[in-house]
Amino acid sequence: MSRRSDRALPDVPSSASRWLKTLPIFLAILGASTLAIFNYQKASSSIVNSTLYALRTSPRAREVLGDEIYFRDKFPWIWGEMNQLHGKIDIQFGVKGKAGRGLMRFRSVRKTRMGYFETQEWSLETEDGRVIQLLEEERKDPFKNTALQAEVKAEVLHNNLS
Repeated sequence: MSRRSDRALPDVPSSASRWLKTLPIFLAILGASTLAIFNYQKASSSIVNSTLYALRTSPRAREVLGDEIYFRDKFPWIWGEMNQLHGKIDIQFGVKGKAGRGLMRFRSVRKTRMGYFETQEWSLETEDGRVIQLLEEERKDPFKNTALQAEVKAEVLHNNLS
């Protein structure tokens, strides 16, 4: 088999067209990965763990959901904003127990830069549309660390008197 050295070379496809074909696929994978990473960060945060623990120990939530309260989905999606630096937490995610399923909402704000977070809403919406308020007036805020607050107030008072 012999080839002529002066033969015409085949056309080489433009590399730009190949890049243009694969760029949308690359950007879609990059976007999906970024969303998954940020959601994983939210799902494994102390805020979500604390609200889920408080939900498990809430008598009203256990009435509705039953025992073994956990995320509704195998890969939970945490909706909303979780911005501790600017003092705003407003999240919701699906939960389930042995007796039912629902959507837990939690909203808390910090009004001053060095202040404490104040829980504004902590509720559970069931699949049939009922909304159960878990933050009761007569019951203390389950997310407030009153021992720590008392210790800080005592220290500030002591420093002011000294």
